[in-house]
Amino acid sequence: MSNSIGEKFKVTSFGTSHGVAVGAVVDGCPANLELTVEDIQKELDKRKPGTSSVTTARKEADAIQILSGIFEGKTDGTPITGVIFNKNQHSKDYSMLKNTPRPSHGDFGWMSKYGNYDYNGGGRGSGRITIGHVIGGAIAKKLLETQNIEIISHVVQIGDIKAEPQEFDSIKENIEKNPVRCADMKAAKEMEELILSKKKEGDSVGGIVETIAINTPAGLGEPVFERLDGDLAKILMNIGAVKGVEIGLGFDVADKTASQINDEYQITDGKVTTKTNNSGGIIGGMSNGMPIITRIAVKPTPSISKCQDSIDMEKMENEKIEIVGRHDPCICPRLTVVAESSTAIVLADHMIRSGFIHPSNLENNI
Repeated sequence: MSNSIGEKFKVTSFGTSHGVAVGAVVDGCPANLELTVEDIQKELDKRKPGTSSVTTARKEADAIQILSGIFEGKTDGTPITGVIFNKNQHSKDYSMLKNTPRPSHGDFGWMSKYGNYDYNGGGRGSGRITIGHVIGGAIAKKLLETQNIEIISHVVQIGDIKAEPQEFDSIKENIEKNPVRCADMKAAKEMEELILSKKKEGDSVGGIVETIAINTPAGLGEPVFERLDGDLAKILMNIGAVKGVEIGLGFDVADKTASQINDEYQITDGKVTTKTNNSGGIIGGMSNGMPIITRIAVKPTPSISKCQDSIDMEKMENEKIEIVGRHDPCICPRLTVVAESSTAIVLADHMIRSGFIHPSNLENNI
């Protein structure tokens, strides 16, 4: 089973949804990065459950403990280990699922591949495992800040409700003002109402999350394998519930001509830029210095209280299933920080690999 991602900046996650703890080991972070528990906790607080009516009712403080890797307020170049102990498990909610895979969950695949499957809350396949992404991403974001790189993720669509485009600074400000984390305040209200209506019906709804990274240098990534867009697509598709990834115009390029979407070069204030950014900041597998823009399509949370068809794998008979427990009626709001963190992990890894950040000691960057 693969539980790590990254080459120079590597994140390994561990734990299960209803086990003792979840967490991550981050290896390859250079020494002398100023880092505190609070830096990581503020990112974890964005994804923790039970914070609003549009998230799961499961209450977890998600308070992190750092076991290694930080000395006197700075990283020391050794692996950084962060752990969060589960406090509010309701494993009894899942006892009926021992032999009955939930529709559109990974249960059947786990049972078929491993046999010994922790079905409580989805075990290792739970969305709670994204805590490891966020721990790694919080450290990556601090590392990228030393190079003035900023990353923000926001909800741009829930169901058929679409947000109007916003400027980067407006996105940063507005997503903190509503539980949906949408920068278009009018659309955010409509999205919230839609999510709550689906929750009342015992159903769920999907959406789209956009991530923007600014101030990235040109030249991150490789032209054949290890392409920057390839690595971003990989880590984003590795987030549970994500069923599609777009970069720049994405699938909208299919019905366009080159003359309509080519990003033409220009000199702006002595710097090379492009007149448009239809490529989402990546050309030929490498960054071009423009904002890197990705979007992910997020499916509706498959755990719903409506009666569904399944099977009893022990009896090999058809079965009806009604899922109880505490689940998000829409995962998009909490997934924003996971997308942000995942993007940060890839960018930090490539910044080290491309020589923009010293691999051992940040003081050598000065």
